[in-house]
Amino acid sequence: MNFRLLPEWAEQDAVMLTWPHQATDWCDNLTAVEPVYVQLCQHICNAEQLVIIAHDEALKTHISQLLRNNAVDLSRVHFVVTPCNDTWARDHGPLTCAAVADNSQLKIVDFIFNGWGNKFTNELDNKINAVLVKQLADTRNQYQALDLVLEGGGVEIDQHGVLLTTSECLLNPNRNPDLTQQDIEQCLREQLGATDFLWVDHGYLAGDDTDSHIDTLVRFAPNDTLVYVKCDDKNDQHFSALDAMEKQLQGFKTTTGKPYTLIDLPWPKAVFNDDGDRLPATYANYLIINGAVLVPIYADANDELALAQIQTAYPEHQIIGVNCLPIIHQFGSLHCITMQLPRGFLAGASL
Repeated sequence: MNFRLLPEWAEQDAVMLTWPHQATDWCDNLTAVEPVYVQLCQHICNAEQLVIIAHDEALKTHISQLLRNNAVDLSRVHFVVTPCNDTWARDHGPLTCAAVADNSQLKIVDFIFNGWGNKFTNELDNKINAVLVKQLADTRNQYQALDLVLEGGGVEIDQHGVLLTTSECLLNPNRNPDLTQQDIEQCLREQLGATDFLWVDHGYLAGDDTDSHIDTLVRFAPNDTLVYVKCDDKNDQHFSALDAMEKQLQGFKTTTGKPYTLIDLPWPKAVFNDDGDRLPATYANYLIINGAVLVPIYADANDELALAQIQTAYPEHQIIGVNCLPIIHQFGSLHCITMQLPRGFLAGASL
């Protein structure tokens, strides 16, 4: 049976969050970060169910009370209590494929998460998916653990099976040093059902630990559309790289040989932490859920334009801004802390 990774706009059972806690790097910022998580829970539970990974029972109790106090319907929330190093669900979470001939047949793929090239401790996060699947997944779904390093933020796919990624991330020797580009493509054809590849060779964000994840730079949208970040400030350190990226995107062709429709996202002003480090503010790091798109905003003059551009890309979705300034202080944003679980993933999850 041939399986293919589902595009993010496919119908979903739930979104997964891995909650920050005192034993993570978020410990000094929890009072600012938890309200963002609560807001995400509210929006997600309005559209679908929610899976929360909690480090221990005490944290589960804390989260439950927090959500109850903020009118989140706990009947829509599923907890998995298991130890975790950090909160980046996009990168340690599972990737879910559906049979090409029957989308009700799912395969849950569990890649190795190595802390973006062994930059950070990851052994607990790397065990989460197996526990998640055992506790919550429909037993009719296949589960496959693979000996390949890959993060969800490093790949995008559309409904045709075209896989979009960056060479800086997937070809980085800190991921799979013994594999060539051809080896990696073959593996992703076999395991994620990719039919073609678009390799982005330019673009980065200062403060990004992921080696240029695609979900910070360029995203697929329906109808052969690419949504990407555009830097219009020639004095900004990102200008040359993102200008080169834009030119490369203009040369990409769809499966029918036509240029992609390109929708550019504005450039937020530079944001720095107290140590003077630039933080990776990007509007491309949005999350698609059932009927809506949750977009990170940054109290920036370009927030409204970004929301309008994303509305153009997803005209049938409600576009909702979520203030993610507290999140980028840990060098990620909204998409980075979430992972969608497509329709059929959860046992008994039909609403």
